[in-house]
Amino acid sequence: MAPIKKGVLERLNAGEVVIGDGGFVFALEKRGYVKAGPWTPEVTVTHPEAVRQLHREFLRAGANVMQAYTFYASDDKLENRGQTLKITGAQINEAACDLAKQVAGEGDALAAAGVCQTPSYLSCKSETDVKAVFKKQLDVFVKKNVDFLIAEYFEHVEEAVWAVEVLKTSGKPVAASMCIGPEGDMHGVPAGECAVRLVKAGAQIVGVNCHFDPMTCVKAVKLMKEGVEKAGLKAHYMVQPLAYHVPDSTYLGYTELPEFPFALEPRTVTRWDVHKYAREAYKAGIRFIGGCCGFEPYHIRAVAEELAAERGIMPAGSEKHGMWGAGLEMHTKPWVRARCRREYWENLLPASGRPKCASLSTPESWGVTKGHADLLQHKEATTTQEMKHALEMQKKHL
Repeated sequence: MAPIKKGVLERLNAGEVVIGDGGFVFALEKRGYVKAGPWTPEVTVTHPEAVRQLHREFLRAGANVMQAYTFYASDDKLENRGQTLKITGAQINEAACDLAKQVAGEGDALAAAGVCQTPSYLSCKSETDVKAVFKKQLDVFVKKNVDFLIAEYFEHVEEAVWAVEVLKTSGKPVAASMCIGPEGDMHGVPAGECAVRLVKAGAQIVGVNCHFDPMTCVKAVKLMKEGVEKAGLKAHYMVQPLAYHVPDSTYLGYTELPEFPFALEPRTVTRWDVHKYAREAYKAGIRFIGGCCGFEPYHIRAVAEELAAERGIMPAGSEKHGMWGAGLEMHTKPWVRARCRREYWENLLPASGRPKCASLSTPESWGVTKGHADLLQHKEATTTQEMKHALEMQKKHL
């Protein structure tokens, strides 16, 4: 009989580092399995082997949380803006949980499943309506008996609180992660206050994911931690940032950058950037450390390598890699052999290789949020008139 694994709260309560996985949305879009735009995860049903393989790569890289690919798998999202899928949210969520649990069982990993922001909320549907969307997904997660639950990628704390209130009815541990920066949510609620509201709603783990680069996300979680402690509350903290440098974005994050989503590669963080991020997150008291969009397995391996001493284990994915480029000492060229050391890579300032590449972009900050007419969602495909309006707005803000 296999030993019973420690749960996520047991691990965090013991001071252990929990390593999340990376960005399934972007990784699978680049591999040709997910459509950019809706970003919905029907691939769990249509090509489960692709999802399973990505889970396995993250597991081998050192992740010990396999997060089911349930992002945007709510029925209101699956039929939004002209989608005509024959696959239901329940089918996607069931398949996603099965895949995550299977791979988690191949190592000392936990399976998590989550909900995220909804078109229903952006369209000003009622609290009852939005919570019904979350409950439908939760029913599948409970049926599949995942280890814990995550409410992630929320721009508005109000909706995130609603999600937590639904998820906590399961009795399972709940983590809540917002896609906000240090400035707070889209309605101006400060990061610290967001965290306080989430903890009071029932989340035992709070933090941020997506939209911002690693160091910005760590800064936001520090503010969350300060807010929670000032309120006399207790929580664990998590961070799962972008794998892109986005210092020129505003409170809207990388979605407002003109490179989003198809030209972000020049902004990709290096594995050495991730080493620094993992150390900074650890020093800040964050113990659930992972990645979101842009994070590939080698980035997660960098987290695991940086914190190997604290975890007492080196990931299988490092067997051939070695720490700080140690394998380069076997290279045929002496100038490359000379690079097999930590000092070299820690102090490197990588070049873009693009002679006319700008260092920063001008964000397209339209200044709209929940309740604005431009964000009202509907089942019908985007109309010609809507596209014309969008293009006019774009010209105005370029």
